[in-house]
Amino acid sequence: MTTTTSGPAYQVVNPATGEVVETFETASDADIEQAITAATQAYAVWKDVPITERGEIIKRVAGLFAERADELAAIANEEMGKPVSEGLEEAEFCQSIFDYFATEGPTLAADQPIKTFAGGKAVVQKLPIGPLLGIMPWNFPYYQIARFAAPNLMLGNTIILKHAESVPKSALAVEQIMKDAGVPEGAYVNVFASHEQIATIIADPRIQGVSLTGSERAGAVVAALAGKNLKKCVLELGGSDPMIVLDSDNLDEVVDNAWDFRMYNTGQACNSNKRMIVMDDLFDDFVGKLTEKALALDSFSPLSSRKAAEALAEQVDDAVSKGATLHAGGVLSDGPDAHYTPAVLSGITKDMRAYSEELFGPVAVVYKVSSDEEALKLANDTTYGLGGAVFSADPARAEKIAQRLEVGMANVNTTAGEGAEIPFGGVKRSGFGRELGPLGMDEFVNKRMFFIAD
Repeated sequence: MTTTTSGPAYQVVNPATGEVVETFETASDADIEQAITAATQAYAVWKDVPITERGEIIKRVAGLFAERADELAAIANEEMGKPVSEGLEEAEFCQSIFDYFATEGPTLAADQPIKTFAGGKAVVQKLPIGPLLGIMPWNFPYYQIARFAAPNLMLGNTIILKHAESVPKSALAVEQIMKDAGVPEGAYVNVFASHEQIATIIADPRIQGVSLTGSERAGAVVAALAGKNLKKCVLELGGSDPMIVLDSDNLDEVVDNAWDFRMYNTGQACNSNKRMIVMDDLFDDFVGKLTEKALALDSFSPLSSRKAAEALAEQVDDAVSKGATLHAGGVLSDGPDAHYTPAVLSGITKDMRAYSEELFGPVAVVYKVSSDEEALKLANDTTYGLGGAVFSADPARAEKIAQRLEVGMANVNTTAGEGAEIPFGGVKRSGFGRELGPLGMDEFVNKRMFFIAD
């Protein structure tokens, strides 16, 4: 069969230089059929392996993420510009995710007794459902896989993994870890699929579900395909998370948290604090301290691609042209590299793209408000609903506002509660479903009722 080539090629383009380092062939239709067949055949065996034995293999996966952290960090640095130190942290987080599900999985998947009123014995069993498709983004090329693959492999599902076109070496490195850890052939398969081939995989009756982390546009397409074919799907589609600062007895610490979280991964994190909402009596100091941090930078990482940097520059330029204030940064390099100087922006109004769109890059956007209710109203005035945080020297005051955030993850006096045991996901146009924690094993599962009469 011929190779389908719709969409970008799978290639490594170093964003620090714009150099095309390596190109990989898109899968042929025969390759896709082989992947689905292998995942289906592996499922027939993998689902019957005792969960504790599956856990031993998943534990080995965790260990290999730790052993190969340096290699993984170097690959991510070359492919999407992630600082090496952050790449090491990402590999370590993957280790903790696989460790968590290897250890806690048997308990999380255990039968749940139901109190019955008609005699007999009833339990809810948590059983695998079959081969799944995972469609992953480039911004956390290992972590995104880990939070999808770890719980589902533990359950006994098998996985076909389609990674972003810009991180093929990351995708292959994870596939090699799975093989070397003893994950059976076919239980985890990487495919360099085209857009049409993704549709083919979702439509195939042997595939039982699909998980996507990506853009709203991609999510809408995948959800429509999943719905048409009656497949379960989980979507994580980004966010414009608010960070509300009501008051503070240590503003320097709050600013440090705000800046570090916003600049992490060069601002390319779904749950980053993309809208900082600050009380008017703190606003000038807050913006001034952020500006000092931006101006003090003498080196910074590129965005993931030249296209991403140009898109961000267009959003910021649109805001400035309509009256927003650019306090620092906001300079796009001449190219072909993807550097964009970390920026501080204020004065955003509803007629600017920055008000309603996600800014996926190193731009700290700060809004001024004069009351708790105004802060809450602004925080919820978005089509997104991933996460949010509220800071105050009075925890009760912060909690009162955080309880009313229309998000999937609300935090008090921390930018984000994170860990292998902490569920991740959102509401509204940020998607639906959850990954990580106990809820991470509750998505692609047959919650079968099992009843034994007296």
